[in-house]
Amino acid sequence: MARRRARGEGSIRKRKDGRWEGRYSIGRNSETGKLIYKSVLARTQSECKNKLHEALTEQHEKEIKERQSQTKAASELYDLKKQSYSVEQWLKVWYELYSKNNLKETTQEQYTYFIHNILIPRIGKMPLDQVSGFTLQKLYQDLLTNGRTRTRKSATGLSPKTIKGVHGLLRSSFDQAVRAGFISENPTLNCKPPKLEKKEMKVIQSEKIGEYLQAADARNVLPLFFLELTTGLRKGEILALLWTDLDIEKRSITVSKSVTRLHGELKVNTPKTQHSVRTIVIPQQAVDLLQQEHNLHPDNPYMFPSPKTGTMYSPETVLRIHKRILKDAGLETCRFHDLRHTFATLALENGVDIKTLSETLGHYSSSFTLDVYTHVTTKMQQEAAEKVGQYMKMNF
Repeated sequence: MARRRARGEGSIRKRKDGRWEGRYSIGRNSETGKLIYKSVLARTQSECKNKLHEALTEQHEKEIKERQSQTKAASELYDLKKQSYSVEQWLKVWYELYSKNNLKETTQEQYTYFIHNILIPRIGKMPLDQVSGFTLQKLYQDLLTNGRTRTRKSATGLSPKTIKGVHGLLRSSFDQAVRAGFISENPTLNCKPPKLEKKEMKVIQSEKIGEYLQAADARNVLPLFFLELTTGLRKGEILALLWTDLDIEKRSITVSKSVTRLHGELKVNTPKTQHSVRTIVIPQQAVDLLQQEHNLHPDNPYMFPSPKTGTMYSPETVLRIHKRILKDAGLETCRFHDLRHTFATLALENGVDIKTLSETLGHYSSSFTLDVYTHVTTKMQQEAAEKVGQYMKMNF
């Protein structure tokens, strides 16, 4: 009885074309698990055996080298884990290897500033494994009182929002350090960044909106601000709109990009989050105004081109125009972002459901929308309770 070949010996057969073929396995496909084969060809059986033996010897030596390489890599990794990183060294490694490629350019700029201008000067020399929650708590307190590095304002401390951003960066970097085995616990779990200051939400009262829009019309920017007050788009989203984003028949606008200033230049990126990419239905009056606006510059791709440059308005220019409109209309000062709040408040007060409003605003969840506009929904619940109470009183 013929001897069964051992694993790795290969096999020899004579092909129909008269040549001899030796087949041998070089491993398995990582996805399917099936064996991967290679072949050698020869004119005679003896020559084929010799070629197969050489191929198997070469394959065997290759496998030995791979195992040695893996062992060496594991050894180096072990030595690396024994290495003591400083905070500065680890933040630079973490940013380049794990973080940078997953961030938008604006966030890259922010993280670079946090690392090089805030963290490295203060705790960069500390050994990574000696950073504690108490260390970070003292750091946040210092930043809150005298953390400013690039402003001439009289205030010397960083805002709670900025410190929370620093905290988020540290949390992510220390999480990775834990997974890599450099530290045993994430120190950010044992400290608390300062609470965010909730800015007062100002809205233009419904009876004053007409005055605001009339002032916008007098400055020849009515379509832009009318659209803002009927959609609640973010500043960067509305300025990045192209004429092709408008579907006249469906009365809708597709929001798929946003403009911001990066390194002194305007940069168009994807919107804030994946939920910000959306299609919004707009009133017919808004469509009519947009068509009138487009007739003024039919060959320009931007929905709202600057009359000076022909390109999109800069965020700073629109903020200045907004302030002038408020002044012309004799209205209280409010941020451009408060026009978004004005739209949301009016929508809720006029019966638009939370889910629809949340999708229109590009929020990630209806619960977030509820949290932002609690003051409006609470008032609506009180009014609803009064109506139900009056109804029950009349019918009982």
